[in-house]
Amino acid sequence: MNLLENETLGVPHESAPTAAKGLFEGDTGVLPLEARRALCQLLAGPSVDMARHGLLWTALLRYETTLRSQLCELFLELVVDREAGVAFARQAETGELDTPVLLRSSPLTFIDTVLLLHLRQQLVEAEAHGLRAVVEEGALVDALSVYERNLSTDRAGFAKRVSAAIGKMKDNHVLDRLRGSEDRFEVSPTLKLLFSAEDVQALTQIYRELRGVEAVVEEYVDER
Repeated sequence: MNLLENETLGVPHESAPTAAKGLFEGDTGVLPLEARRALCQLLAGPSVDMARHGLLWTALLRYETTLRSQLCELFLELVVDREAGVAFARQAETGELDTPVLLRSSPLTFIDTVLLLHLRQQLVEAEAHGLRAVVEEGALVDALSVYERNLSTDRAGFAKRVSAAIGKMKDNHVLDRLRGSEDRFEVSPTLKLLFSAEDVQALTQIYRELRGVEAVVEEYVDER
């Protein structure tokens, strides 16, 4: 849930930007360095995270109105969740306007989506207990194995798909490796904002039906 700007504690509010000395030759910008870096991080993606980008997060909150306006110039929307400590930019809903798409997108396979739903559930459960959502790579592989028959009878091929899906989550910082560990990762709070409750319900029902078909087939085979 997003909070109003005036409810943010401990972060000075921005005043109207005024012309400042350029940071480099020919610079006509008005934002200070950290605010510009926050804007760049929003554009590069996937997010500005309070835990990983402390200085950028503070600058983002202080200059939120200006950053939001600058993103609107590019047909982008700023999403800020102060409670989760995360912010990101996404394409604005522009209706029938013919607008360019600036943010790169990563197409999701079936197994990518299943993994995202699983990670989101892990995040929700951890937050309900006031904990960080930490997962192990081996446990993720086990969680996805129930869909193996839906995708392929080739066990090695399925393992490659799972590995690719987990790798995609790492590359996009949905999963961030914990220091000192090779196979344990923290799930990014951003994930909770990417899937609405309605999205999760709809997708979960589809995948339950797929697993139900598999269970019926297995029961039929066992009976024979």
